[in-house]
Amino acid sequence: MTFGFASPSHVPPPASADSARLGRMLEPAEWASAGIPLLRNPREVVADLHDRHHPGPSTAIVAVLDAQERVTASASFTEFAVSPDGWGFRNVLLAHLRRVIPHDLRLRAPVRTAVLLYCREGEPRWTETDGAWMWGLRDACTLHGLRCGAYITLTPDRWQVLGEGRGGRRPRRPMDEPRGEPTGVSHREMRRTTAALPDAPYTAMGLPAQNRSMPRRTGGGAPEAHRHTAAR
Repeated sequence: MTFGFASPSHVPPPASADSARLGRMLEPAEWASAGIPLLRNPREVVADLHDRHHPGPSTAIVAVLDAQERVTASASFTEFAVSPDGWGFRNVLLAHLRRVIPHDLRLRAPVRTAVLLYCREGEPRWTETDGAWMWGLRDACTLHGLRCGAYITLTPDRWQVLGEGRGGRRPRRPMDEPRGEPTGVSHREMRRTTAALPDAPYTAMGLPAQNRSMPRRTGGGAPEAHRHTAAR
């Protein structure tokens, strides 16, 4: 005779890895109800980040804004993933934030805001990848002491602030850049990390005055070019 125990009918089956992954994403309604602050001028923010990083397909740009919506730090990187997971996106966003700006965890309330611009194929409408980025951005901001800001997609047709409906046709994703091949695991490639320069008068060449190349004299009296490297 064989004895056994039947599982109670009310006990749900164990959660699979895929169902857990799907739980780490936010839908537009959840994002809209999360109290994400609206950008006063999203077009200027998008244009500024586009000029700084020249994003290609699958490029993510995370930027930290001050109270006047000026970029104080930003980083760009490419991220390919067949199965987008908010946990993985949270980790990579947090790593780049830690690289470009100190955390604000000691403050009682956040004073700076992080926004995310993601360059991808397809239409501006919400996708599971967008939901995973939203979840990752919100969590990374909490762990770095920042206010979670806008999530913006950049597609071949337009840019779009998801959850708000605001967007525009310029800038948009370049059509002629080569596409990366996605793999079964998440592949990260660092493209560029920049930190905003202090406010300074701009020259006719578009560079801050203190970053222009100035002649330097050597012991023999001959001028020597003094090279500076500055983030755009």
